[in-house]
Amino acid sequence: MNQSLVRRLLLTSKKKKFWGLLPSSLPADAIGELAKQQEGLGLEGTFAVQVYGPPFAPLAAAACPTSSIKLATGIAIALTRSPFETAMAALELDHMTEGRFILGLGASVKSWTNGFFGMPYSKPVSQLREAVDVIRKVTKHAHLGSLENHIGTYYELDFSELQPTIPPLRENIPIWISALRGPMTRLGAEIGDGIIGHPIWTIDWLRTQIKDEIIRGLNNSGRQRSEIEINCWFWTTPNPDRKESVEDARAVVAFYAGIEQYEPFFEAHGFGEICKQLQEGVKNGSYLEVAHLIPDDMASTFVLTGTPDEVKKRLEPAWEIADSVTLVPPALSLPPEKTLAYTQTIGETFFNAP
Repeated sequence: MNQSLVRRLLLTSKKKKFWGLLPSSLPADAIGELAKQQEGLGLEGTFAVQVYGPPFAPLAAAACPTSSIKLATGIAIALTRSPFETAMAALELDHMTEGRFILGLGASVKSWTNGFFGMPYSKPVSQLREAVDVIRKVTKHAHLGSLENHIGTYYELDFSELQPTIPPLRENIPIWISALRGPMTRLGAEIGDGIIGHPIWTIDWLRTQIKDEIIRGLNNSGRQRSEIEINCWFWTTPNPDRKESVEDARAVVAFYAGIEQYEPFFEAHGFGEICKQLQEGVKNGSYLEVAHLIPDDMASTFVLTGTPDEVKKRLEPAWEIADSVTLVPPALSLPPEKTLAYTQTIGETFFNAP
């Protein structure tokens, strides 16, 4: 049997698991209602996102009216808060969700960590490795009252006055690590329970670059592929009007292209020069003012644009690597009603499809 036929058969038989997103700007009852709707549609899980503020509160609201959908941070920025605080938040949310919580962690970018949050940022991969180690020790042992002090490269934590906490619902709360490039992807495969793929990953990049990094990380730790979940995020604008679909994709690409730390990634996709132009433009104003500079092919490289059927076809090869997928409308510059319309189209195209 030829390899292409084998691949098609595997993709046909593989259960396609989808995740959703929870906005943080809605009232608690509205967040809970949205999570309940997502559960009713059969979504595997849903994420609360941290852009600036912490992502934990929306998950508490989502836990109340739901019973089976998994609830995750996507992501909590690990390097802007103490790993002890992160561990305690994880313990509390695992109780609130009755064991449905997943701690998604990421490092963010240097300009945000140093700038907005005023925290040091030097070697994010090794610092995140240490943070995960501390978080796991706290979630497993804080209730015993015998937590050893931690003296590491990035954190010095004195637990001598720590009183025993309530016992954890689960000692091993799953930790998924958000990744953009190779080193963080390898870390996720090596020590994480899952990897959250950055939405700027293209499907070709996932198959030709990321797949090998996952294998390297697994080999570093002697783990099997079945021991981790690969959750890939993709921006998408499924729209019968192809021109509008591309137009709505420009701003989110401009936002990331305007951040210097992402430049090597755009350069690897052949858009290095336009990326530099965008960064200069952002220095003098908003990314929205330079979004028109994004050419159609660049917008469609990083966002799944096209009609709903075209988007569905474009997504299909991702399942060779992904265990689950999160489809995200690029809401950065879209009015709420258009974001809602894309969300509904995504649901009709993927969640209700046979």
